[in-house]
Amino acid sequence: QVQLVESGGGLVQPGGSLRLSCAASGRIFSFMTMSWYRQAPGKQRELVARITSSGLPNYVDSLNGRFTISRDNAKNTVYLQMNSLKPEDTAVYYCNAWYIPSNQNFWGQGTQVTVSS
Repeated sequence: QVQLVESGGGLVQPGGSLRLSCAASGRIFSFMTMSWYRQAPGKQRELVARITSSGLPNYVDSLNGRFTISRDNAKNTVYLQMNSLKPEDTAVYYCNAWYIPSNQNFWGQGTQVTVSS
């Protein structure tokens, strides 16, 4: 069983920063690839960032270095540091865990990020 709980969302002004957290339960967290997705109103869910079980990150090209994904296996937590936020970053952000050996995906309930002046 893997349960994911996101936190850290909220309202922020353009140019501001937020750090999202995803706390995971389960004993196989350290073996999972962790990702952040987001879904804006009327749009499909899209991948934002991914980090492998060994800690190698990857990002979508459009972020231009504004976001950083990291993980702390001792705390069973993955983070998304978001800087220089733009209104187009407004979305519900979801945490995803991918257990490659069985090709299983687990999702959190999402946390709302709103970037507005």
